[in-house]
Order: sequence, then C-alpha cells, then structure tokens
Amino acid sequence: MSDVIIVEKMDQWIKITLNRPERLNALNVEMHLAFRAALEAVGDARAVLITGAERGFCAGQDLGERNPDGGCWPP
Repeated sequence: MSDVIIVEKMDQWIKITLNRPERLNALNVEMHLAFRAALEAVGDARAVLITGAERGFCAGQDLGERNPDGGCWPP
C-alpha cells in the first residue's frame, strides 16, 4: 500500500499531498492521523501547500470507513 500522505520539504515550505486517488482523496482514519502527524512535523516552515493526487483535491470524509459507534475520527 502506498503512503496516504506524501510530504515534500522544500526550502522554507512544505508540500502535503493527499494520496488516495482511487477514492478521490477522501479522508479516512489513516489519512487523518498521517495528516495530523505531517502538520505537527512542519517545524519552522513558513508555508504549507496542501494538494491532492491526480484529478481530485479531496472528496471529503470517506463515509464507508466510519467508526462502528458512528463517529468519524478516533478520539
């Protein structure tokens, strides 16, 4: 399985690519956690560019992967 988030560090900025093109980059729990970790690791970057892989930026929440209790994300 490929990385659901790709982080590229440039000189003073970071590029974060949402990488689930087969689902139009819809957010699931794995992607949410990886995105959060990427943002926490930004450090002293002056800017963050967020983009989506292939043809879609982000379709939103992947409703097919919700928690059994109906929640969207882990606590």
